[in-house]
Amino acid sequence: MRTAPAEEVPVKEPGPRRAAPALAAFAAVRLLGLAVLAGWSAVAGSSPYTLLSARWDSLWYARVAAGGYGYEVVLPGGAVHSSLAFFPLLPWLERVVAAPTGLSYGAAGLVVSAVAGTAAAWGIFAVADLLYGRRAGVLAAALWAALPVGIVQSMAYSESLFTALAAWSLYAVLRGRWLTAGLLAAGAGLTRPVGAAVVAAVWVAGALAWRRGERSWRIAAGLLLAPLGAAAYVLWVGARTGGGLLGYLDVQAGWGNGFDGGWAFARFVGAKLSSFPAVLAGAALIAGVLLVLWAYLLCVRRRQPAALLVYGGVVVALALCASGYFGSKPRLLLPAFPLLLPAAVALARWRPRRAAALLGALALASAVYGAFWLNGSGPP
Repeated sequence: MRTAPAEEVPVKEPGPRRAAPALAAFAAVRLLGLAVLAGWSAVAGSSPYTLLSARWDSLWYARVAAGGYGYEVVLPGGAVHSSLAFFPLLPWLERVVAAPTGLSYGAAGLVVSAVAGTAAAWGIFAVADLLYGRRAGVLAAALWAALPVGIVQSMAYSESLFTALAAWSLYAVLRGRWLTAGLLAAGAGLTRPVGAAVVAAVWVAGALAWRRGERSWRIAAGLLLAPLGAAAYVLWVGARTGGGLLGYLDVQAGWGNGFDGGWAFARFVGAKLSSFPAVLAGAALIAGVLLVLWAYLLCVRRRQPAALLVYGGVVVALALCASGYFGSKPRLLLPAFPLLLPAAVALARWRPRRAAALLGALALASAVYGAFWLNGSGPP
């Protein structure tokens, strides 16, 4: 399996100048999304600022930034929603931004997401550029920005921050920069539970490198560093709750989250198929899942590097096979950018005008859907 094109041909570093078209495309798509959201919200009488920074998970992150952990909500049925479910890196960064600027923690979260979203698009470009060339890298970054739930990249959520850390960790793996890969994986582990996907990718790539005879203390150190972020937080939660190694799982169970192999999701979809017009939503969910699985199969068939296959596979598995609020699943799939690479490579073969027209249509559809979504159920 192909693992490091950087070893085969000279590689140009993805500096600001080389990445500029990708960053410009990302910014254009995101600005379009924000403009449509502003217009929609004006008609609906809602506040786009509140929708982006002070609803759903954004409030929980802001609470952690403001007062640390310990906030809980006890539901009528007895379930406990604890702030311990939210990993600490985003709230820490919100504090860092808010302290010198005087911004609210929600506004600071928007600043962090804006910077992190740009870094994520840059990292996605870097990976795609390394493997398939500059044009595919630009298109990959643009496709990621134009995903149906791309508006989340502009919210005070942790998806952009996590994707940035994951993409650059994977790029470091592909370049054989093991210390950097391990440190970034540790940061990803402090950001979201799905940080396990980055750790797994680093470990598998390191094991394959070791098997090929590429043995050094840097590889060993990178593998040791990778899980430290997630492990530290999970152990701290266990000590704080008295639940030991399973303490964090108990916290997630209070939110109704767990890993059941996709059984709860399958039952949810099945229930949608039992009546009209809910059957239309059920059919759309099935089509969406099949599209995701087909995209991953394409990644396998195109022989993506092992690190990308492991990362993408774990992200997809954790998103589709977890119980919990099913409306969040599209958002949980947002970091799975390797699934977009086959499409980016295919688009790179198109004439520039045709590719730009398709991307423009996707960006507009994403902007409209994002405005509709945030003014409706939103991404809890």
